[in-house]
Amino acid sequence: MRPLLDAYYRLGHLVRELMKFGVVGGFAFVVDIGLFNLLLHATDKPLTSKTISTVVATTVSYVGNRTWTFRRRSRSGVRREYALFFVLNGVGLLISLACLAISHYALGFTSTLADNIAANVIGLGLGTAFRFWSYRRWVFPAVKDGETVSADQPPQH
Repeated sequence: MRPLLDAYYRLGHLVRELMKFGVVGGFAFVVDIGLFNLLLHATDKPLTSKTISTVVATTVSYVGNRTWTFRRRSRSGVRREYALFFVLNGVGLLISLACLAISHYALGFTSTLADNIAANVIGLGLGTAFRFWSYRRWVFPAVKDGETVSADQPPQH
């Protein structure tokens, strides 16, 4: 019975983290989409527009995930976390850019709708799955045995 209860609490925590991640990601998604379309309209450069919108959305996402989604996980310093967060977002960006480049340049789907579907539906979906897994594993790792974390104070190392 105890192993089932432990599994329930572990999965419940994962579900709560996933839901918070979704809320933060949803907000960052609005920032990303809005800025992408604004820049795309102003410059007609889809890859540059997506790169800039992703950098801004990454910063928004880091702040939300650090202060809310993963606030009870181990902390290793803002500079280290943000740098790693940014690198992993870079991988997510490459996933999104690859989808956009294939659609826009290789397949010839050059409409604004096609660019949005490639970058912001397919690319962002694949990138988001990678980001959630990688943030939990490397940026905001689980609390080590014997370590305590409160929502208001980072853990002591």
